[in-house]
Amino acid sequence: MKPILNFLIIAGVSASFLSCGNSQSQTCVSDAGEIAASYSTAVVSTDKGKVAGYILDGVTVYKGIPYARAERFMPAEPVEKWDGIRSCRQYGPVSPQPDREGWLNDQIAFAFNWNDGFSNEDCLRLNVWTPKVNDGKKRPVMVWLHGGGYTAGSGQELPSYEGSNLAKSEDVVVVTINHRLNVLGFLDLSAFGEKYSKSGNAGLLDIVCALEWVNKNISSFGGDPSNVTIFGQSGGGGKVSTLLATPSAKGLFHKAIVQSGSMLRTMEAKYSRKIGVATVKNLGLGASNIDKIASVPYKELLAAGNKAIEEVRAEAEKEGISIFIFGWAPTVDGAVLPSQPFDPGAPDISADVPLLVGSTLHEFTASTYVPALRNISREDAINYVKNTYGEKTDRFIELFAKAYPGYKPIDLIDTDFTFRPGVLEQAALKSRQGTAPAYVYMFCWESQIMDGILRSTHCMEIPFVFNNATVHASMTGGTKEAVELASKMSRCWANFARTGNPNAEGLPEWEPFNSETMPTMIFDNECKVLCGHDKELIDFIRLFPTRGF
Repeated sequence: MKPILNFLIIAGVSASFLSCGNSQSQTCVSDAGEIAASYSTAVVSTDKGKVAGYILDGVTVYKGIPYARAERFMPAEPVEKWDGIRSCRQYGPVSPQPDREGWLNDQIAFAFNWNDGFSNEDCLRLNVWTPKVNDGKKRPVMVWLHGGGYTAGSGQELPSYEGSNLAKSEDVVVVTINHRLNVLGFLDLSAFGEKYSKSGNAGLLDIVCALEWVNKNISSFGGDPSNVTIFGQSGGGGKVSTLLATPSAKGLFHKAIVQSGSMLRTMEAKYSRKIGVATVKNLGLGASNIDKIASVPYKELLAAGNKAIEEVRAEAEKEGISIFIFGWAPTVDGAVLPSQPFDPGAPDISADVPLLVGSTLHEFTASTYVPALRNISREDAINYVKNTYGEKTDRFIELFAKAYPGYKPIDLIDTDFTFRPGVLEQAALKSRQGTAPAYVYMFCWESQIMDGILRSTHCMEIPFVFNNATVHASMTGGTKEAVELASKMSRCWANFARTGNPNAEGLPEWEPFNSETMPTMIFDNECKVLCGHDKELIDFIRLFPTRGF
C-alpha cells in the first residue's frame, strides 16, 4: 500500500483541505423566524459611510461590507466613501479560486454542504454578527479566518461559519472575511521591481486591512477594538500563525486561536520569487512588458502560476526542501514578513498574545475517503503502517497502544500525526517565552452521520466552536450529544476571547501548556485533561516527519 498522504491526495481529500466546506447563506436564515430589514433598523455608521443589515432572532447581521479595495498584485487601499445607506445583507464576492473537486464525492458534498458563492477580484468584504449595535457596550470581537490553505475558501464557505449562535449565546461580535487567494494573493513578482515588492504577501496584507477596519469601526457594532481575537482553522490557522509574526498586524488583535493549522514555517523568498519569474515566463511576458500581467485572464494566470509551482517545487525538493504548502502562501520578504513565524522561536512581537492551539484526533481520515480501509484487519493495518515505519513498526505499535489503549486497527491509519506534532511544537515555543500562556486541545468527538465515516475529520470541530451543531447537522448529525459539546466548546472559545483563559464551568481545570506536563484538553462526550499521554509516541513520530505546514 501507498503512504496515507498519497491515498488522501488520490481520493481528493486535498480539495476538502484546501476548501473546508462552503455552506449556503440560508444556514440560520431560512427557518429561524421573523427578519427585520429596513432603512430604519440595523443601520450603523462606518468611517466610509452608513451600512444597513438585518435583525434575525435577536442578532443583527451585516454581510458583504467592503473593507478595502485593491488593484491586481498591489497592496489594498481604503475604499472610497459613499453617500446614503449601503445595503449589506448578502454575502459579497469571494476570491476567484480553482473549481472544487469535492462536489464529485456525494457523501463529502453532503457533509460539508458548501456555499461557493460568486467570485470576483473585487472581493475584499467582511461579515458581522452582533447581539446589538450602537449600544455603547464593549463586547469581545472574534475575527474568523477561513480554511482552504491560501488557495481557496471564503468567509461564508461552511454552514459552521454562520456567526449568529456564537454571537447570541456568548455575547460576542463575530466577523468573517474574504481576501485575495492563490495567484492573486501570493504571486511574488518582486524580482520585477519595487512596484511589485509586496505582491507575494498581498493576501496577507488584505487580512491586516480587515483588522484595521475592525479597529476603526467595530465599536459601532457593539464590539471592543481593544479586545480582538483572531481564530482560524487549517489554512486559517496558518494565517493566524503568520499574523503573530507580522509587524503591521501588531496591536490589531490581542488573542489568537489556531485550529489544525500550526504554521511554523512558510515560503522563503528564494522560491517564491522563482515561482513569480517562472509564471511570467509561462505567460510569454518579461521585464519589459511585465505590467501586461494585470490584464491576463484569471484562469490563464492561475494555470501559468500552478505550472510554475510544480517546476520550482521539483527544484526545491532536490535541495531537500519539503513543506506541506509550497507555492501559494505568505513569503518571508524581510519587510511585510521579516522572519519565519515560529522558527527558530515564537515571534517576539506577539509575546504578550495568549494562544489557544489544537487539532482533531483524525484530521485527514484515510478511511473516510477509502472505504476499503474501514473494516481493515489488525494484520493488514500493521502491514499498512510498515510502509512508513519499516523495521520500527513494532515500536510504533507499542507506543500507540500506550497513548491510545483499546484502539481499533483502523486507528493505526486514521490517527493524525500531521498536525499534532506542530501543535505541541508551537505551544512549547510559545510557553518558553514566559509572557503569555498557551492552551492545547485535541478534538476527539466522532460524528455518527453516514455510519460514522467522517470520524473526527479535518474541519469537524468548527461547528462546535461556533455553537452550530444543529446548523451544520449534515456534519454533526445534530444530536443531543453534539449540541451539548458545542455549548461547552463555544463557551471555552468565547471565554478565551474575553479573558485569555478558556476555562469554563462544567469542564475540568485546563492548565496552560508547559513542556514538562504537556496538558491537553480532550473534547469529547466526556471532556478530560490528559498530561503527556502521547509524548513518547509523538517523539517517535518526529523521526518520520510529515508536517501539516
